[in-house]
Amino acid sequence: MNFIVKNIIRFIILILLQVTIFNNIQLSGFINPYLYVLFILLLPFETPPWLLLILSFFMGLSIDIFSNTIGMHASACVFMAFLRPYVLNYISVRDNYESNIEQGLYVYGFSWFFKYALILILAHHSFLFIVEVFSFNNFGDTLLRIILSSIFSLILVIASQFIISKK
Repeated sequence: MNFIVKNIIRFIILILLQVTIFNNIQLSGFINPYLYVLFILLLPFETPPWLLLILSFFMGLSIDIFSNTIGMHASACVFMAFLRPYVLNYISVRDNYESNIEQGLYVYGFSWFFKYALILILAHHSFLFIVEVFSFNNFGDTLLRIILSSIFSLILVIASQFIISKK
């Protein structure tokens, strides 16, 4: 299947899953899973930075439109996309990244994907929840919400990779 078509289908499916299922899951107000970040994580390594930012913006804007959150998800996704090249350089594999392959859990291994996803999901969630609160009052609650939501989102991302990715 054409890689562009595959990413368009992934974009639509992740938006539908997020809006219909995961936006309705809130455990004690501290756990809010965001599976849609998987779209940004799985974009090809050779995606130009400007295109990465634009695609991330539209992913976040789509979630904002359905969630009525006025740009919070769009800004968090753009922040995540901005950090992605730096994170990839930081955790780069020894022989650099291969081009024209679909990255995921089985390409560079569990440890690499776990670090990659953890850093970017923590960055996304930190930005999102701090912008949402926009205050340092109850910082402990915000920090707990960031940590718990990041853990739950990371579990969902890794589980989806085990289910969907091919060895």
